[in-house]
Amino acid sequence: MSESLPIFAQLPALREALRAHHCVVLEAPPGAGKTTQVPLAMLDEPWLAGRKILMLEPRRLAARGAAERMASQLGERAGDTVGYRVRMESRVSSATRIEVITEGILARMLNDDPALSEVGLLIFDEFHERNLDADLGLALTLEGQRLFGELREAPLKVVLMSATLNGGQLSAYLGDAPLLRSEGRQFPVTKHYVPPPRGRVTGQSGSRSREVLSAMPAQIRRALADHEGNILVFLPGQREIQHIARALQSETASQNIVIAPLYGSLGLDAQRRAIAAPEPGWRKVVLATDIAESSLTIDGITVVIDSGLRRQALFDPRSGIVRLADTGISTASAEQRAGRAGRVAPGVCYRMWPEEQSLADFAEPEILTSELSTMVLQCLRWGIDPRELPWIDPPPAAHLDQARDLLVSLGALVAPGDDGRSAPESGTVTLTPLGEAMSDLPVAPRLARLLLSAKAVGCAGPACDIAALLSERDIASSQTGVDVSARLQLLRAGSEQDGRIRQIRRQSQQYARLLDVERDAKDSRLAMAAAADPARLAVLIAEAFPDRIARCRQTNGVEYQLSNGRAATIGENDPLRGNEFLAVLELSGREGDSRDVIRLAAPLAQEAFEGRLAPLVRRELSADWDDSKGRFVAQQLEKVGKLLLNSTAVKNIAPEQRQQAVFSLLRRRGLGVLSWRNDDRQLRARIALLASCACRPGGWPDVADEGLLRACEARLSSFFDGVGSLRDLQKVEVKQLLLGLLSWEQQQALAREAPEAIAVPSGSRIRVDYTQSPPVLAVKLQEMFGCETTPCVAEGRQPLLIHLLSPARRPLQVTSDLAGFWRSSYHDVKKDMKGRYPRHPWPDDPLVAKATAYTKRRAADT
Repeated sequence: MSESLPIFAQLPALREALRAHHCVVLEAPPGAGKTTQVPLAMLDEPWLAGRKILMLEPRRLAARGAAERMASQLGERAGDTVGYRVRMESRVSSATRIEVITEGILARMLNDDPALSEVGLLIFDEFHERNLDADLGLALTLEGQRLFGELREAPLKVVLMSATLNGGQLSAYLGDAPLLRSEGRQFPVTKHYVPPPRGRVTGQSGSRSREVLSAMPAQIRRALADHEGNILVFLPGQREIQHIARALQSETASQNIVIAPLYGSLGLDAQRRAIAAPEPGWRKVVLATDIAESSLTIDGITVVIDSGLRRQALFDPRSGIVRLADTGISTASAEQRAGRAGRVAPGVCYRMWPEEQSLADFAEPEILTSELSTMVLQCLRWGIDPRELPWIDPPPAAHLDQARDLLVSLGALVAPGDDGRSAPESGTVTLTPLGEAMSDLPVAPRLARLLLSAKAVGCAGPACDIAALLSERDIASSQTGVDVSARLQLLRAGSEQDGRIRQIRRQSQQYARLLDVERDAKDSRLAMAAAADPARLAVLIAEAFPDRIARCRQTNGVEYQLSNGRAATIGENDPLRGNEFLAVLELSGREGDSRDVIRLAAPLAQEAFEGRLAPLVRRELSADWDDSKGRFVAQQLEKVGKLLLNSTAVKNIAPEQRQQAVFSLLRRRGLGVLSWRNDDRQLRARIALLASCACRPGGWPDVADEGLLRACEARLSSFFDGVGSLRDLQKVEVKQLLLGLLSWEQQQALAREAPEAIAVPSGSRIRVDYTQSPPVLAVKLQEMFGCETTPCVAEGRQPLLIHLLSPARRPLQVTSDLAGFWRSSYHDVKKDMKGRYPRHPWPDDPLVAKATAYTKRRAADT
């Protein structure tokens, strides 16, 4: 091995740090040699005590490549001292001391052995990517150190390493672990910013990904003309890679240029060909996703063209759907990508975004945006609630709740109270035997339920095929429709020469081995017979995807309602269009859309809900107000999730249920649906006034809308007995409802302290308007002669606002100070009104004049 690699300068410090500490953070730029040299350098450390070194890689190709490079440096083959384990492939033996694994394998190893008793050093490579499996593996490892550290003969050591780490944050998270930094071996890389012009794509001026995709072929051609060597192009996903490859293929083949796709679902052999050096005299253009960002060494790359985009899976807990979105990369990712151009010689990087565009420092951790049911199931199998783990970034509560609800619906968990033992308020959940079996399978919980249910009914063959189909890109064209049976037929009829067919069959065989099912010729015939029965297959799918059972709305046959409450559509020409029920496996949609698009499904017979799917059916009584009919309606409902299967009218309903429906209506539409007269409003205002003034006796009720609604439900429900329509509701006497809130003493105090009318000096009784604030006494001016004191209510605490009226009952003055009015403003009013109303008294001294409601002549007659 070459002692010139930069990482060698840091190896003594790393050894010393691991002797003194259990955790270390190592930053080492691309080309430093950390991936291959750190594990080998630790093999002879005494604290390892003969135990294994595990190194985690985020991708299969990186894990396999790292193991093979280390093995070659030892003069061995992979599987000897250094081995690897990835999906569908393993090269380990009893002699293996360094094992390179993909991140998802660690959580299952921790379930089998929480203390990792046979492991002395655990290395998280490329930890900057912050994959969910890496975060989970680290959190479980640290919790295992805390719980089982004393049981181990020697402590488990942990190293987090990458080229672009948030080292300070991770060091603090690990209890101020040592932070080591290594220099890289990097040739200079010249960076050019070449953003595509806005509006390049008709109708898509705001879509950056479409603009970049449109401009990318021309940018690649310019780079081929201006530079020698191989080119690495970063694109967001497989679809874009294939599009660009088609655009370049015809013109580059004649120029001895090979176009090499590189993405995660590509077969391992094809991935290896993509990173290998081209034949002499040929150049290579590698079209890659962010799989090429780190860990992989691609021979001869001196030019990088970076779209600045990555395809990210974003989980929406409200819909339960994972949506793919093209998002901008972080500064850390941009540096990783540019560094690929300077591994072997000075290079150049073309960045297809404006130089002034700001990028996030680091990519958002997957744990904040991912669907978490697999993680929750693994944690519970390990024996811990995920909320109790020491996370770097705690998972969102909404994502955890959705994951738990899904696992309960799959039968993997018993919700609080459902087992008859745990109290509903305890918040704990328990793994069922089915849940334990599901956690043993290295697949997502939905697929685990599908495979186990299929095995139980002798239908393992098509279930393994379906699970394999879901793990790879769709093998059917858009004209095929969404029927999963059509994919199964294509899979069985397809040629082994087709790489995707071969990959899916291989994955199906692995699932069969996990289920301990032999896929011989006899089983294949049984599988085809089972697959020929769409109803049987759809039931298994519905059990695994209970939140995606769909029912046609029968408008045009393309609109469906899902059991999770969402709406979905199917293609107008799809063969499954118009089927009343579908069991949906795959949905897609855009963020913010209220409807999803059905991508893969099976026709489901309604009879299934009376058979195997009966446990999904929930029966509930719906006693509520039907606004469209204006009356109370009671129905017995049969539902799957939020999807209505059937409804039956119910006649005999308990009074309490009818009352609750009325109260629900009142809360929804407000108390205005009652028939309020003016006297009712005045009574309500009188009670509210005495309550606000804290008049004796105490305990005046709250008659504001919310308080009155609560009182109706708690104390006045009998007033709503027999109410079944809006007409019945408007017959409820609001006055009696309000008086029903008052004790006898309060009713007496109400009449005394907030009377409906008060006597004025003329002898008249004038009604007070309590609906205004303060309450208003509107009275003819002449009826208040001789009164200097402003009338009050509520034990004298609330003065009335006096509206003094003309003989024609028009306002002349508004005052709360009668004495002041008589001495000042009255004389101006008298001057203006005496000539207009000469038949009415306008004395010079109103304080000594006799109050009267009559004219001067009639007053004299009386």
